[in-house]
Amino acid sequence: MSAIVWICFLLLRWVVEGDDRINGFWESIGAAISFSRALIAYPTFCLLVYYLSGYYLQPQKRRLSSEFLTTFISAAVITLIAFFYIIIDDVVPDHYAYYNSLLMLFGLQFGLVYLMRIGISFFTRAYRYRPRTYTLQLSDAESGQISLPPSTERVIIEVPDDASEQQLYRTIGKLYPLKVEIAFTARTYDLLMGRTSIQDFSEQPLISITANPMSDFQLTIKRSFDMLMSLLCLVLLSPLMAGIALAIKCTSPGSVLYSQERIGHYGRPFQILKFRTMRSNAENGKPMLTQDDDPRITKVGHWLRKYRLDELPQLWNILKGDMAIVGPRPERRYFIEQIAERAPYYCLIYKIRPGLTSWGPIKVGYTDTIEKMIQRLNYDIAYMENMSIRHDLKILFYTIGVIIHGKGK
Repeated sequence: MSAIVWICFLLLRWVVEGDDRINGFWESIGAAISFSRALIAYPTFCLLVYYLSGYYLQPQKRRLSSEFLTTFISAAVITLIAFFYIIIDDVVPDHYAYYNSLLMLFGLQFGLVYLMRIGISFFTRAYRYRPRTYTLQLSDAESGQISLPPSTERVIIEVPDDASEQQLYRTIGKLYPLKVEIAFTARTYDLLMGRTSIQDFSEQPLISITANPMSDFQLTIKRSFDMLMSLLCLVLLSPLMAGIALAIKCTSPGSVLYSQERIGHYGRPFQILKFRTMRSNAENGKPMLTQDDDPRITKVGHWLRKYRLDELPQLWNILKGDMAIVGPRPERRYFIEQIAERAPYYCLIYKIRPGLTSWGPIKVGYTDTIEKMIQRLNYDIAYMENMSIRHDLKILFYTIGVIIHGKGK
């Protein structure tokens, strides 16, 4: 659509302003090359702006007012940048022609894209996309695996006042891997504590579990930052990583990298990467927490852990999308089960991608007991409920201090 916008814009300039570049288009190879480049660059730039606006995260669930505002602001940004980069140097009869060009480009960019989006939205909602809300009784969820009808997008858990926290969070933990919106009915205690949200006064008060405090715009910026930074660090730190790999290989037998299953976003497993800091087969098949002066850790491993350099291969996990730069540290299922016995709300961190660093690791450091893991979990949940770009930058600043001072372990 943006390519059509650009072609229509050039044609309108030709009709309204008598643009000489259009008149002599077929007579000039340079003009043809310039036109071709702009026809590729302009739509690519538009896609970038629309992506960063957060529009593509969940467009089918977006309200019409939000769709209008997002499209309007994106079109304004695209128009202003394109105008000053491409059009401002054109030779025009007077300064009014600049304003005409600016308004024409904005009108086309906003009008055509918005009409297309409205058409797609009405079509998908009327014929294709029919989201379903499924009400789940807590007692039914406890009996076994949860099976949802097709097209289910939101699940509301009916929670009686006498239900235990363990029952509720076990059910939430089963629902997360299904990638649906999760909410539960407010109990008397929840109403008194003001934890409920009412979006429609015809509905009962609900507590949303999967709602993210960050806007779609912030989430997109966060993910874009993660991808760019992880790629940049993988390139710039490649000599250091090669040196670490050589040191590991020369000082202890075994592989350089260590792969381990962790539980991440939506409660789904993934393979996390680390530089190996222990001797091979250190656990002998049974998960064990690291202790002070652990004899399994190699000499190079002690140094890597102190400065947290063993985590550098996780930049690849971040680039792939398994992790984020800032987010709660992922754990193994074996330890999650132990944590959940004492802190059943552990499943709440499945809401977001796990991270390379977060508030929990900064405050608690390496965890060698279940108590410390729960303490770290509490910090991570506090971060998650208040997450923002500003907080992420603050956590990165503190993390750099931990690395520089060698406070890893």
